[in-house]
Amino acid sequence: MRKANRRRRVPARRKRGALAAGAAVAVTGIATAVAVAVWPSGGGDSTGASVPGHKAAVTDPPSPTRTYSLSRTPRTIPAVREHTPARGPGWRPVTGARVVVSDADLADEGRLLAGELNLTYAGQTGARDGDVALGLDEGSGGAESYTLTVRNGRVTITGPSDAGVFYGTRTLKQEVHGGGTAPEGVVRDRPAKAQRGLMLDIARKHFTADWIEDRVRELGDLKFNQLGLHFSDDQGFRIQSDTHPEIVSKQHLSKAEVRRIIDLAKSRHITVVPEIDSPGHLGAVIAAHPDLQLRNVSGVATRGAVDISKPAAADLIDELLNEYAGLFPGAFWHLGGDEYQALTVANPEASYPQLATAAQAAYGSGATVADLATGWLNDRAAVVRGHDRTPRAWNDGFFRGGEVQADADLQVAYWTGKEIGARQPVEYLSAGRELINYNDEFLYYVLGQPQTFVYPTGQRIYEQWTPLVVRGTTAVPTQYDAQILGGVFAVWADLSGAQTQDQVAAGIRMPLRATVQKLWNPERPGLSWVEFKTLADRLG
Repeated sequence: MRKANRRRRVPARRKRGALAAGAAVAVTGIATAVAVAVWPSGGGDSTGASVPGHKAAVTDPPSPTRTYSLSRTPRTIPAVREHTPARGPGWRPVTGARVVVSDADLADEGRLLAGELNLTYAGQTGARDGDVALGLDEGSGGAESYTLTVRNGRVTITGPSDAGVFYGTRTLKQEVHGGGTAPEGVVRDRPAKAQRGLMLDIARKHFTADWIEDRVRELGDLKFNQLGLHFSDDQGFRIQSDTHPEIVSKQHLSKAEVRRIIDLAKSRHITVVPEIDSPGHLGAVIAAHPDLQLRNVSGVATRGAVDISKPAAADLIDELLNEYAGLFPGAFWHLGGDEYQALTVANPEASYPQLATAAQAAYGSGATVADLATGWLNDRAAVVRGHDRTPRAWNDGFFRGGEVQADADLQVAYWTGKEIGARQPVEYLSAGRELINYNDEFLYYVLGQPQTFVYPTGQRIYEQWTPLVVRGTTAVPTQYDAQILGGVFAVWADLSGAQTQDQVAAGIRMPLRATVQKLWNPERPGLSWVEFKTLADRLG
């Protein structure tokens, strides 16, 4: 299994020594054969146009008197934040060139890049002409930042962590895609938002492990760093369980398949975020445990909801949370908490007297069913917090006022403003809460387009959405920018048969690219939508 995502900082003396062996190229008047190719800067700095002969193994070095045009900023998705141009031939992968690393922690990144560019992985050794050198450098841009330098016929990528270096390799991969050239100069790059994700509803629709792995590779190349798996809902429970095998749907992922997905995600610096939604959306669990189903005062069953006045309901969910904490090693956990049907009626206390009685017994005579639901959410948060996970929940699982407040460290996954008692995002932000943007008007791809949903387009995201646009189309004040941790594009399988999984992949392709552009680079895009789409088509 690949190492865990570490953020070890390497002493400066060691880093400089590791890269110094190949840091400079002597220019002489003697025509010496080296493994680096030379191209005019005007034809391949970032356009990706194929240049005849680019695969030649040995080419004469440039003449000391040769003049090159100033390089242009590379065109990548997402766009790089900063590029300092320079004069020179740029870099392309050629036969005989290598990938070298300054630290053993970068071996995975080095081997991956070498395989992708058909280079030799040479491990911890000095760089030479034509090589790509990966190194750790404390820097000042954050753990996911990197610097990519093309100079003197070689490439150097450094960052304060292996994640940052990995993102630098993704930029280089795009630069040379299809015969393109990495332009001379220096790229300094970093993400605007720390959380950049895709969420998949694998509960309502079974997606194969191979298909999910393809999405992981796609996400990694685009510099996403989270994959959410919503694997429990009314229609299915889709991951193997050892503690409660009776709840698992016939079509599901085995734990071995999930571990393979997680390992691949780690190699791309992607955290897999699991979600077992409760106390609603538990129909698949209730089908095997009908005694836990919530019923109203007339004895009518409430779809998908467990009776949270019953300790057995909490015990079952906690057993599942504890089991899957051993499967998913990431730092985050999604608890759901949305659309508990007991709270969608006019008078929850009259409709569900057993919940009202339990609330008053636990929290005092003034407590309500909303207080009992908040207590349930806090109790589940305590379980995952015990496994060193940071919990998040849907915004309609948070309630105004009452005797019980949601724990302060619960991150708000804000998706809608249409629920009963809906609150604007600013109400959460002004209270100091951290928020993740799942805006359902831009970032929800709901199969079959039920209710008022329409398939989101990349163009609309690219031209109208930013992380500050949390609800509807209106941005929150910029003073809250730091509390918005990032955004997640979500695929929901409400009408699971409406699209095949391949159609889903095609449908979310451009929305994903537009989303990550806005999460990585906060500036207004320099390309028009047509130019951006053309670039995406060229890069594949």
